[in-house]
Amino acid sequence: VEMCRVDGAPGKLIHAAIRIGDSMVMLTDEMPNCGALGPKARGGASVTIHLQVPDVDAMFAKAVAAGATVTMPVADMFWGDRYGQIVDPFGHSWAIATHVRDVGMEELKDAAKKMFS
Repeated sequence: VEMCRVDGAPGKLIHAAIRIGDSMVMLTDEMPNCGALGPKARGGASVTIHLQVPDVDAMFAKAVAAGATVTMPVADMFWGDRYGQIVDPFGHSWAIATHVRDVGMEELKDAAKKMFS
């Protein structure tokens, strides 16, 4: 949900705030003179924004329809989430998940060892 927007030159955003669930994310277009560079100018994203949502499949489809590129298709993961990753048209990395089952610490450790060994 868009909370506020301050437009700059035509097609440029000085500042915006959006609400995703109960969290606020602040956004701006690149402004090199102010030190604001996006992931593409920096050669890739340095962080991944993680969203925990009620329906990962619906949110993922909505993101892809809006121009996101799939970097990891949605799948059930060993830690108990249904999870996938995308990159938005501006180069930001997003992880989107829905919790589907509780996993005990031993099961989690065993599964992680198998996956990363």
